[in-house]
Amino acid sequence: MQTYNYAGREVSSYGRYDTVIVGGGTAGSSAGISCARGGNSTLIIEKGLYLGGAAVGALVTPMMESFVPHDENFHLIEKRLISYGVPTRSKQMSEYVWSTPESKSRALEELYLESGGEILYDATVVDCIVDRNRIIAVIVLTSGGFVAVEAEQFVDASGDAWLSRMSGVPVAHGDDQGNDQMSSLRFEMGGIDVEKYRDYCLSIDDHFSPLVEGPFWESAMVAGKSFKLEPLFRKGVEDGVLKERDLVYYQCFSIPGQPGCMSFNCPHLVELKDNTDPKMRSVEVTEAHRMIDRLVRFLKRCMPGFEDSYLIRSASALGVRESYRIKGKYTLTENDYIGRARFDDAVARADWYIDVHSATDGLVHMDKFNKGEYYEIPYRCLVNDYVLNLMTIGRCISTTFLVQASIRIQPTLIDLGDAAGRACAVALGEKVDLAEYRPSKVVQVD
Repeated sequence: MQTYNYAGREVSSYGRYDTVIVGGGTAGSSAGISCARGGNSTLIIEKGLYLGGAAVGALVTPMMESFVPHDENFHLIEKRLISYGVPTRSKQMSEYVWSTPESKSRALEELYLESGGEILYDATVVDCIVDRNRIIAVIVLTSGGFVAVEAEQFVDASGDAWLSRMSGVPVAHGDDQGNDQMSSLRFEMGGIDVEKYRDYCLSIDDHFSPLVEGPFWESAMVAGKSFKLEPLFRKGVEDGVLKERDLVYYQCFSIPGQPGCMSFNCPHLVELKDNTDPKMRSVEVTEAHRMIDRLVRFLKRCMPGFEDSYLIRSASALGVRESYRIKGKYTLTENDYIGRARFDDAVARADWYIDVHSATDGLVHMDKFNKGEYYEIPYRCLVNDYVLNLMTIGRCISTTFLVQASIRIQPTLIDLGDAAGRACAVALGEKVDLAEYRPSKVVQVD
């Protein structure tokens, strides 16, 4: 059995695969499904106990609306959700694709295992072994200790460009001042009289949500933006139930298939301006727990419809919108976004707007597309000039800060992972390294 010397220890090999994917989030799971389906022996290394990343651990129940033609995995995932009885879409739910965290995790795991993939759960990649610009193995901390996992190809779907950084790929993060997008720590509540909540919002002329019929409802309040709910929140501050920072961003949605339950896309962690700082992440998570407690008390005491409500759970993962971005062979820019760019090596289409939760400027929405408009993401944004057998997918691909705020939504990342997994299978069959592989356009031609 192959062994490696790491930190003064002899580390044995866990196994050898064609493709190892670090991170089983939205992009990583999709890549694993298509990679394994393409014939590669595929292992996903996941630090949690579920596939789905932020969609599951951070309780991100909606997939933002996207009107481009999607690849196979997107439709497989939605069909699997529907087979569980999850009402993913309806005229009364907006044009997002909805799920519950549990149904999303189950769908991804089943589809991946059915494709022939293997998962190593509860396992954290701590280092990698690089030889002549190639990753030979990753060092993984498991419940049994350190192991080495070898592969021909590696895919970084870690969400923080962890494997890319460890192997020597340059990265950037944040805006021009180094500030990242704000993170959130979501939570869920049950026991809500949704009809009473909706009736109250409509009674104060709050028409943020067009969903005025049916069981589904969404609501929001952003301080200083003339939202109708702000006076009630201001009263909460005056009464000492809330603090000013609790008003930065409030948003909630009904949870499909769970009457009386809502998921909250808040609180925003305004002091966490550097998502790459581990100490600040921890400090702000503890503050987020206190903010959730305050919001729950406020809603129960002051918001019509919440009198008998209760906290179901807080997210087990921080909702990080942006941290590191690799410097790939091509960097997607605002000019590509504005110009609806097309590429010969396009692997995905994107049409979500530039949606920045700015640490300094608040919520910034820029240059929304009309239905049918889109730009393309080239394969060159996924690979780099430093490590031959590495591909990076997910929110960490090579873009500018502003464009990253557009590509980061689940439909785009599912398509991106789908194309990446297919590229892994084809490149391996052609005996070409990922960085040197040149795919022809794989998105549907106009």
